[in-house]
Amino acid sequence: MQKQFYEICRLAVGLFTSGNLNQSCRLFLNRKFSENANFFKNLFEIGRRHKILNPEKMRSAYGKLMFMLQDAVVREGVSNFNVYKEIETVHTLLSQTGALDVLKDKDFMLATCVFHKSMNIPLSTFNDTREKARKTVYQKYSEKVTVENIKRVIDSITDNNSFLVGNRLPIDKMISFLDTFFNPRHETSKTSLKITSGVEGSCLSHDHAKQYSFVRQSLCLWRNIQDEMFKLWIMADSDLLSSDYHLTNTGQGFNRVQPAPSVTRAMANILKKVKSHCNELWVGLSVVHLGDRDVPNALFLIDKYTLVPKILNPIVTCLEQIDELANNNICKKLLEKFGGVEAAKVAILRDFFRHGFDGSGDDGGSCVDGRLTSCWNWCSTLEKKPYFPLFLISGFIGFDGHFKSL
Repeated sequence: MQKQFYEICRLAVGLFTSGNLNQSCRLFLNRKFSENANFFKNLFEIGRRHKILNPEKMRSAYGKLMFMLQDAVVREGVSNFNVYKEIETVHTLLSQTGALDVLKDKDFMLATCVFHKSMNIPLSTFNDTREKARKTVYQKYSEKVTVENIKRVIDSITDNNSFLVGNRLPIDKMISFLDTFFNPRHETSKTSLKITSGVEGSCLSHDHAKQYSFVRQSLCLWRNIQDEMFKLWIMADSDLLSSDYHLTNTGQGFNRVQPAPSVTRAMANILKKVKSHCNELWVGLSVVHLGDRDVPNALFLIDKYTLVPKILNPIVTCLEQIDELANNNICKKLLEKFGGVEAAKVAILRDFFRHGFDGSGDDGGSCVDGRLTSCWNWCSTLEKKPYFPLFLISGFIGFDGHFKSL
């Protein structure tokens, strides 16, 4: 690993040199890598932060980067200089300048707001109001923080709010669909969510009301995890680079099994919060797998929960476009086979709420992580579903792709 680490350093220096020859000569000419430790600290921190801010990027490179840094930071002999630097955050920047009070400013909150349809105002009006608020913030805090850094802070928080809208909204919509089309105290043959172990691939046995609660609690849990996703990313980064690992055959190949105390505590707090807001008893296990054969390290857990919007967004998009499809004569005939627009929506939702949460994950699927595994199993069978043509004509490409507009 030492050889690979220094090869990466040489490559980084080469790329930096190609972009800025003069500065590269000042830094590296006749000097060892260890004499430029700060350069590599900043370089690797930027890479890690870029991934956190852009989960869609560095799909395979990030894991390789973290594994390389693991060895360089926690194992002796791989690197003769320290390459670890904590992730730079908005809090870090503002605390250094004594300007943390900007985060509580009403104008700042408006300046970082993200537009969405539910606002019921024209986009141009929203943009004008937000831009005015940003200029106000620049003037208020220009003595403490440079305008450039204030812009960085505003853009960063805006990105966070945009992430929440894009990743939390499909979960909110699925909860709304569940509440709209299904009643936990009343069931019919077309709306029953009852599942039986051993029937249609189910590994759990729940009556209608219990399955309704199981699904709703799972969705609420996912929603709260998305709320804390950036915090979990920072904690995962710290856990990955703070302790050694042991290479173990987990049944899915050799993986780095490593404890993740920070993420474990955070997940426990999220679970506790969700339970406290439930009006009924928690359904299923409360086990959060982490640092074991199921979820070897913090990176695996984070990667699992970035899949939630990928799973739910295509379903929500299909359901929302069914109303538009009804205006097309050919599509209308297809919808009539399901009994109409509402019946088609119920058919999709009922199947997802039953067999996307049927216990086909680990530990019978009722543990916290097993619920997500069950959903992913459901995704793998979508092509065999009778309603799959509705997904196709609404623009579905895949759960890891994008939708085409009609």
